[in-house]
Amino acid sequence: MPSKKSSSPSKGSCCSSGGSRSSCGCKCGSGFSSLLKFLAILLVLVSPIIYYIEQNLDSFYVFSLDQLADVSKRGIEAHPGDTKAIVKYIVDELAADVKVSQYVNTDEQWVFNNAGGAMGAMYIIHASITEYLIIFGTAVGTEGHTGRHTADDYFHILTGTQTAYVPGEYEPEVYPPGSIHHLHRGDVKQYRMPESCFALEYARGWIPPMLFFGFADGLSSTLDVPTLWRTTWLTGKEMIGNLLLGKI
Repeated sequence: MPSKKSSSPSKGSCCSSGGSRSSCGCKCGSGFSSLLKFLAILLVLVSPIIYYIEQNLDSFYVFSLDQLADVSKRGIEAHPGDTKAIVKYIVDELAADVKVSQYVNTDEQWVFNNAGGAMGAMYIIHASITEYLIIFGTAVGTEGHTGRHTADDYFHILTGTQTAYVPGEYEPEVYPPGSIHHLHRGDVKQYRMPESCFALEYARGWIPPMLFFGFADGLSSTLDVPTLWRTTWLTGKEMIGNLLLGKI
């Protein structure tokens, strides 16, 4: 007599019958549990590193607040109202400084930047895990939300005027050329560049979390993929390049 074929489900058909669905559920649950364990282990390993860097952030900075304020003011005095000449003056000065020259990007490439509803353009002079230095501005004016960041942000106004507002105030903050608008870590404001305005923007603290704000408008509003790609390329190139130099 022919032997009876086994009626037990094959391994490849774990979800083909009602009785085996729980088995598939267990496997899926086990996979999710493994992912959670991996993330928990990763968090345990990374947390001490983040804590150490957080407690010693000052030791990772290569740019000085006094240095940037000084070179900005001298650039303005040397070329009042001439943004292009001021930018060149600042970059040339930093590139000639042996303490920071290796961290300065002299390849002036501009890219649009949409963030917090405001639109302008930027030239990345430096980008690393704990610092970024850019020229940001627009020739036609803009207005938006500063974002609430994990770094202190210093806006050295080079040409034009920037105004800012915080809830509860009845008068705007006004920042003319030569002034510094310091947005403290964790604070937020509305800001406006009524007309043409450019600034040397310096952020120090945790830079990677700020990138989400920088990409949000592009991903949800403008959908300008070429600009997103170019921004990612330029930022990544600078960050990785500086990491290879030992600059966190």
